Amino acid sequence: MARNEDLGAIVSIGDELVIGQSLDTNSRWLSERLTDHGITISEHVTVPDELGAIVSTLRRLVDRSGVVIATGGLGPTADDLTREAISVLVHEPLIEDQESLSLIRGWFSRSNRAMPEQNRVQALRPSSGIHIQNDNGTAPGMHVVVGGANLFCLPGPPSEMKPMFEEYVGARLTRSRERVVRTAIFQTMGLGESEIAQRLGSLMARDRVPLVGTTASGGIVSVRVRYEGIEPRERVDALMGETEREIRAAVGEAVFADGPEPLAAIVIGRLRQNGQRLSVVESCTGGMLGETLTAIPGASDVFLGGWLTYSNEMKERLVGVPSELLQRHGAVSREVAEAMACGGLTRSGADHCLSVTGIAGPGGGSPGKPTGTVWIGLASRSVTSDCRRFLMRGERHVVRQWSVTSALAMLDLRLRNRSSLGLLRQQDP
Repeated sequence: MARNEDLGAIVSIGDELVIGQSLDTNSRWLSERLTDHGITISEHVTVPDELGAIVSTLRRLVDRSGVVIATGGLGPTADDLTREAISVLVHEPLIEDQESLSLIRGWFSRSNRAMPEQNRVQALRPSSGIHIQNDNGTAPGMHVVVGGANLFCLPGPPSEMKPMFEEYVGARLTRSRERVVRTAIFQTMGLGESEIAQRLGSLMARDRVPLVGTTASGGIVSVRVRYEGIEPRERVDALMGETEREIRAAVGEAVFADGPEPLAAIVIGRLRQNGQRLSVVESCTGGMLGETLTAIPGASDVFLGGWLTYSNEMKERLVGVPSELLQRHGAVSREVAEAMACGGLTRSGADHCLSVTGIAGPGGGSPGKPTGTVWIGLASRSVTSDCRRFLMRGERHVVRQWSVTSALAMLDLRLRNRSSLGLLRQQDP
């Protein structure tokens, strides 16, 4: 196959990635950056720390792609084989780069340590290769041109890889003047992926321009739009605009965000805009809702905190749930969810309080309250409290994640002054 200069491929190197001990997050990040540069991603490949596998994979990809980025395998140990693989690929011996060696020594010196002799190997590169400076670690990257393809080798740790890409790789990626790449994303909540696909109908035809697809994750279905081609930009704008209008006509009531911003960040933004604050009372989610909120930078502007009331005793003691409600209705009930939310609202002084109580499983269910039963309460000042029952299927972590997503969606709808929460019905992942 002839090389396509507009094609890109990403290779993740490491035994730990192949067998699932570590999660590859680099490929997603790199794909987004390459797409921004007008490069179409043709493949993600994960290979073990085996010299033959690395060489054969890189050889195949540089023969068909204009840009290949490999991450991992640049450490100082015997299983870090990327340097040797590049040497075999370009038929050149490895030489010691004196500038890189000096920088590696300087890295250790700043930590008041002498460089171990083992780290000297990280200064090796093929004679035609260029080392990429690493300001956040000891592993330099590498840039080699193989038969016209640009091959960039970067370290695996994201804290090292990302700045090296931004400072070196991105500046060396060329974009075809005629080529246009445009993407859009619409996040939805409340409709299953199959129902969205049915509503979109022919919009999801694989030969359509722009291309429309869906992705489901954690209770959210994203409708993704992508254009890649050489049409005039005005024509591309018209195609993307028309596609957006058709998507909104089909599933618009379920769309809560244009773009990839997490639901928690959207909720925090709406609270900040309204000058309001939030607290939470959690049971089956075990702090997951609070963790999701505090993962967003700047959450402290609007998120006051909350209570982890896993036992009935803590529900009574911390947020004032009456013992008679617990005895009469059980912890997983509308009455208790409402009492948890109202108690948290009163004690925190917040404008809104979310509560979650449920049976995450795998045990604990009954005919009247099967595993996956979750009640979510929302109490707000000057607004009637709302409590909703969800029936969720899946493993324990799925039920808990869906509970967090559903709670945030309930609050998001209220913040948008949506009087009807009909989309948030009983849901199955």
